[in-house]
Amino acid sequence: MEQKIIELEQKIDKIYISVEKTRKYFLWTGIITAAVIILPLIAMMFVLPSFMSNYVGNLQGLGL
Repeated sequence: MEQKIIELEQKIDKIYISVEKTRKYFLWTGIITAAVIILPLIAMMFVLPSFMSNYVGNLQGLGL
């Protein structure tokens, strides 16, 4: 009976290690996804108005 308990504890330890690796994988996947999607959106909030003002200014200069 004691041998079975020891085997079960070893299996639980292996499962715990596997779960922790999976948790870290999902954490970094979320961080990278946020960096790839959210940071460009924030940058566009600053770049797009400047681009639009230049574009509209050029169109007005052409008389369009």
